[in-house]
Amino acid sequence: MRFQLTFKSGKPVYLQLVDQVKAAAASGAIQPAEPLTSIRPLAEELRVNRNTVAKAYAELESQGVIEAVAGRGCFIREASSPFKKDARIKLVAAEIDEAVVQAHHLQIARTDFLRLAEDRFDAFQDRRARAAKAGHS
Repeated sequence: MRFQLTFKSGKPVYLQLVDQVKAAAASGAIQPAEPLTSIRPLAEELRVNRNTVAKAYAELESQGVIEAVAGRGCFIREASSPFKKDARIKLVAAEIDEAVVQAHHLQIARTDFLRLAEDRFDAFQDRRARAAKAGHS
């Protein structure tokens, strides 16, 4: 997996790692039980402190995205979420709230925003289907 970090974005590096691993796992780019790069080599590759990668992995584990196996490393978990449906909806609602505020500030109309959300959802499903198909080839 290739990470793209933006040190000037204002978003902590460990959260950028968390978001990118979650997106890759959700899209099927990383498959369940697939190992993640170990902390030290990833930190060296990205030229960040090992504690930054360790913090990202700890956050991913607390969110149920990965599991750490002593002596073997960190692996993507099966797709079953550790959160109940209402908790998952609350997590997504918070992200949508931020997007709605951003759309308001950028003067994007409700209908355009909803169409964009549907388009992005469809594009995500297409990418996921392609990734699954490529994995079975």
